[in-house]
Amino acid sequence: MIRIFYIISFLFTQILFSQTDSKLYEIIDGVSAKRIEKDVIILANFRTRNTFSDTLSATEGIGAARRWIKSEFESISKDCKSCLTVFYQKDFVTTKDGERIPKDAWIVNVAAVQKGTKYPNRYIIMTGDIDSRNSDTMNYTDDAPGANDNASGMAGTIEAARVLSKYKFENSIVYLGLSGEEQGLFGGKGFAEYAKKNNWEIIGVLNNDMIGNIDGVDGVIDNRTFRIFSEPTPVTETEKERKMRRAYGGEVDGNSRQLARYIHNVVSTYMPEMNPMMVYRLDRFGRGGHHRPFNDLGYAAVRVMEAHENYNRQHQNIRTENGIQYGDVIHGVNFEYAKKLTAVNAIVLASFGWSPKEPQNVLIGGIVAPNTILKWDKSDDDSIIGYKIYWRLTTSPQWENSRFVGNVNTFELKGIVIDNYYFGVASVSKNGHESVVVFPKDIIRQ
Repeated sequence: MIRIFYIISFLFTQILFSQTDSKLYEIIDGVSAKRIEKDVIILANFRTRNTFSDTLSATEGIGAARRWIKSEFESISKDCKSCLTVFYQKDFVTTKDGERIPKDAWIVNVAAVQKGTKYPNRYIIMTGDIDSRNSDTMNYTDDAPGANDNASGMAGTIEAARVLSKYKFENSIVYLGLSGEEQGLFGGKGFAEYAKKNNWEIIGVLNNDMIGNIDGVDGVIDNRTFRIFSEPTPVTETEKERKMRRAYGGEVDGNSRQLARYIHNVVSTYMPEMNPMMVYRLDRFGRGGHHRPFNDLGYAAVRVMEAHENYNRQHQNIRTENGIQYGDVIHGVNFEYAKKLTAVNAIVLASFGWSPKEPQNVLIGGIVAPNTILKWDKSDDDSIIGYKIYWRLTTSPQWENSRFVGNVNTFELKGIVIDNYYFGVASVSKNGHESVVVFPKDIIRQ
């Protein structure tokens, strides 16, 4: 009888982990290019959304834009019987706070929180930028429609809220509009500090900055590829952690890099027509985005964006010179592509929303031995059916091999030499969703 029980359990787990979640396909189908287009047009028609533009007008400026975003979140919440908590989060900045600040002002973010049913203090966050700029970031009066940069990311965030608000998740999801990006990432800094002050447990942050352009300035037209920027290791690591990394490896295995791999895996499974491009860099060369302030506090955060930028449409006054059109206007946005990247975000948010708590205190052993041993603290999450060990060659960007090992807290991989691979452990829930892979934090000491 015992042998039969184990055979049945094995077959059950094999079936479980070979299946996909049909709800994620429903979510992909639920994203609308038409709604995204409508929202991008509305945002672009505020004429300018410069952080220091008009805050009183009902039709122009950053004030009108953020009030409209808040009203959209509130409308979505009304449709889902108040499933979203919508609020402003703000901080005051002065000209002393940065060289791109022309006058003292409030940096106002708009947040909509969909509370988790089981773990409301665990958050996965999707962000888009509210603000825009023209050629002169200090010019807050002239036109700066910012259709792609970043009405596309903001519209995608609103659309994700519309689609996902129809579901319930165990972890909390935050749909977030951030201001002050063009002046020095002030909105992200303020909200990251707000989250830390309120002891939020952040699973990850997906910063969407420009998700609508397919016609690159390099002449490439590509509506399938998108980039995921992630830093290799947290800047908050301790000296002890740095020394351990030097001795045991893990130069590309920080929490943000594991988040990027998680995104890559979900997209490869559910949207195989897309081509997620992992970029091993915090952001574009010498440039910045609103995921960085979260990284600065040690949170896992990445930038999701188009693969081929068109610099003629970024940070430009609207004009034509030598037959070339400049300016970030509506016709530069491909709404079907923006739909695809919004769906990418939505299924990642949902997968995290249904994911179990990750294992804690993952340790590894196997020095001068033929086998590798992993050990971890089992989570108190009663939805966990067991744990999955991952390993890959040290030069591989993705996890190549995995093994479900059951509901245990230690396992020995026989014949797998520790020197040749990197390892990690993920929790697996009864619904088939997994946590992010956790890289070992120390060695097993006898």
